[in-house]
Amino acid sequence: MCASGTFSLEEIENRLKIEIDRNNKYHIQYWPIFELRLKKFIGCCGLRPYKENKYEIGFHLRPKFWGQGYAVEAAKAVIDYAFKILQAEALFAGHNPNNTASKKVLSKLGFQYIGDEFYAPTGLYHPSYELKRKVQSTR
Repeated sequence: MCASGTFSLEEIENRLKIEIDRNNKYHIQYWPIFELRLKKFIGCCGLRPYKENKYEIGFHLRPKFWGQGYAVEAAKAVIDYAFKILQAEALFAGHNPNNTASKKVLSKLGFQYIGDEFYAPTGLYHPSYELKRKVQSTR
């Protein structure tokens, strides 16, 4: 999935290389999501580096699987990995301003709106959010 709507074969090969390199270097990527009962690929969810000790989270589902809770379920697993395994300080997320469903998912996950960021591939300002790691009390 990409901002233009379709990838060429060369772009697919380049994206796969980027994901493999990112996994090797940072132990993160966009992992595939499968509906186990139906044995169907439904999309992906994952992380990419954002800023020092912060990561960007994203999720992309095939349209026929929208609105069924898969994005929230997958993102919760990725958030858990980011905070418990990677010890991330915070997570960043953004979405196309026309995508109200992603806004709802981020809200359910506890992300807080922090402003709009220009996203060159769409030429739009995308609403941006942050989720900070909860610090455990020592008491």
